[in-house]
Amino acid sequence: MIRVLLAEDQSMVREALAALLGLEPDIEVVAQVARGDEVLAAARSHEVDVALLDIEMPGMTGIEAAAALRTALPGLKIVILTTFGRPGYLRRAMEAGASAFLVKDAPAAQLAEAVRKVLAGDRVIDPTLAAAALAEGANPLTDREREVLRAAADGATNAELAARLHLSQGTVRNYLSTAIQKLAARNRTEAVRVARDKGWL
Repeated sequence: MIRVLLAEDQSMVREALAALLGLEPDIEVVAQVARGDEVLAAARSHEVDVALLDIEMPGMTGIEAAAALRTALPGLKIVILTTFGRPGYLRRAMEAGASAFLVKDAPAAQLAEAVRKVLAGDRVIDPTLAAAALAEGANPLTDREREVLRAAADGATNAELAARLHLSQGTVRNYLSTAIQKLAARNRTEAVRVARDKGWL
């Protein structure tokens, strides 16, 4: 029996996925969580084989949870299942240790098959998304530029960002300026939108 952990913050979606996977003769959903920061503890206590993670969750993203799982439980297989088929997400998920990346509108049979395949050592990636990720190229932003852009998303001033990130205002201004240039954006708001749309934040 393949023991699966399901991490999804929308309870209706989570319960539907659990019910669908429960119909499979060789798959059992042994744990369900609604927050990314509950994933590692649940995976440990239920001795799961495969973790099925949504990306957008409170507490921690599915990509961050995947990285934590890879470090703590390297034998565990990770499937990212998301509404947001963004090329940048795919790249980051693979770097974090995911073996599969599927969008939620994929057929249920495809999800069950992906669970079996990753356990057998295969990778499963939505082909349209894989092509888009290759065409898109790598994320041009450094970790620091991403951090500053993420912090700027709520409209904070440079002074507020500097205080929050423990940087000087000049350094914040430089990071924002470089990020805006790299993303060919007119201002920080547009830079945040572009980076989010591509899954780079």
